Amino acid sequence: MSSTVGRLSRRISVFLALLALGGCAGGMTSAECSGANWYDLGYRDARYKMQSRADQYADQCGRHGVNVDAARYEQGLREGRYDFPDRMT
Repeated sequence: MSSTVGRLSRRISVFLALLALGGCAGGMTSAECSGANWYDLGYRDARYKMQSRADQYADQCGRHGVNVDAARYEQGLREGRYDFPDRMT
């Protein structure tokens, strides 16, 4: 039962991250940048078969004076690719 709750929790987290990022054409807001969990964003991007977006996040968040933790983002991306190899080409 707890593994079901864990999967549901992760899906909800991914859904919320997608809502936060997907709806704005102009990029991330200041609040989104300062509150971002860079590992989770990298993991989510890998899960959805995206290439690294660290440079895009750095550009968007740099406008708000927020530095991206690129190392944590890339770690999440690597681990997401490992956890979801069937989704990567």
